[in-house]
Parts: sequence; structure tokens; C-alpha cells
Amino acid sequence: MSIFTASKDRVTTGLALVAGVLVIGFIDSFFLMWLFLGAVYLLAFKEAMNLFEINNSDLIYYAVGIWLLAAIYPYGDDLFVLAGVAYASAVAYNRELTWKNFLPFIYPTAGMLFILTMYMEYGVLSLLWLLVVVAMTDVGAYAVGKSIGKTPFSPTSPNKTMEGVVGGVVVATTAGMFVGLGVVDLGTSFIISFMVAVGSIFGDLFESSLKRSAGVKDSGNILPGHGGMLDRIDGYLFGAIVMLVLLRGLV
Repeated sequence: MSIFTASKDRVTTGLALVAGVLVIGFIDSFFLMWLFLGAVYLLAFKEAMNLFEINNSDLIYYAVGIWLLAAIYPYGDDLFVLAGVAYASAVAYNRELTWKNFLPFIYPTAGMLFILTMYMEYGVLSLLWLLVVVAMTDVGAYAVGKSIGKTPFSPTSPNKTMEGVVGGVVVATTAGMFVGLGVVDLGTSFIISFMVAVGSIFGDLFESSLKRSAGVKDSGNILPGHGGMLDRIDGYLFGAIVMLVLLRGLV
């Protein structure tokens, strides 16, 4: 595939994703949001299984069960904790079980449940806020890193620079601070936007570490020009947890 074709695919896929997300957000239907996030979750869950090198295909049925419960249980993030208690009990009962199989129920399950819960508690504007902060972190980090980046940020992701990371956090905090005014006051919006931007940086870094351990470039190939679903949502999985925890603690 040529560089031009790859770039074209990336732009086309990116525009389609943005359009789809905006339409779903504009409709603002719980069932539609739950369905959309559920599709994203199951695709990401399958990719996570591959990155963790887990071959137990039955796990996907448990993931479906968790997401079905999230549709009727008001605190979806609690389901992640309950799943941990259930699996710990199963491991205690059956010593042949391994904790490795629980890893996909931590990542990406926790982040996706937090995203759904945040929508239920704080509405679609909170998701728009999350979207802006994480997207601007990526855009700012890329733009600043390409222009003046020189200092390596982490061996886990050699292309990231400290200048790019700082630039991304500054851009995202500034943009997110104004979007967050629809949910909280200015000071709280600034704090949450800053912390979510930092969280998204490490969400991206965490997925990079998984890919390096698995020896792959992308988590999948479902999104032309972008790779897998986890490649697109890695920052949101960490950012959503940070945002919901801070919203509950500071508001």
C-alpha cells in the first residue's frame, strides 16, 4: 500500500468515524449509545484477547453478559468490580484457572463501562468533553512533536517526545476547559481537562506497551488507515476513568 493510499484511507475512515459519533451524539438515545459503545467494546475486547495472547473464545460471551447487565444496572462501572470478585472466587475454587484470562475484563472493559456510566450520569455533553480532550491531546502532541520535538518521552513509544506530550496536554486542557463549562465551573473544568489529557497520554502509552509485548504494529485491522479499535480508543479508556472519578469527587 502506498503512502498516499494509506493517508487517504486514514482520512476517509477518520471522517466517517467523526460523522458517526456526531450523529449518535445528536440523537442522544440511551439505547443507541449503549448499542454503539457495545459494538466498540466487543471489538476492542477481542483485540485485547489477541494482545494478551488469550485463546479462550468463551470469554467473549462473558463480555456480552457484562454489557447486557450494563443496560439495566445504573452503575455500570461497579460491574467491573463485581466481575473481579466473581473471577477471584472462581480462581479460589478452581486452581486450574489463571488470572491471565481476566485481563481483558480489566482492559478495555473498565474504561468502556466508565464511558457508559458517565453518559448515564452526566449526559452526552460529558462524552463530547471527553472526546475533545483526548482528540486534542493527540492532535497537539503530533503537531508540537513534529515541529519541535527532540526529547524522547518513553522507550515504550520511541516516536513520542516530551515536547509533544507537553504541547498535547496544553492544547487539550485549553480546548477542554471551555467545553467542560457546560458541565462544571471553570476551575473544575480546567483541573479535569488537564488530568484527563495526562491520563489519555498514558492510555496511549499502555496500549503501545501491549503491542510491543505482542510484537505487533496495530491492535487489529478493522479500521483502514488506523489499525484496530484499541488503536483509536486507547486514550479514552484511561481518560474516561479519570474524568468520571473526578466528576464524582469534585462536583
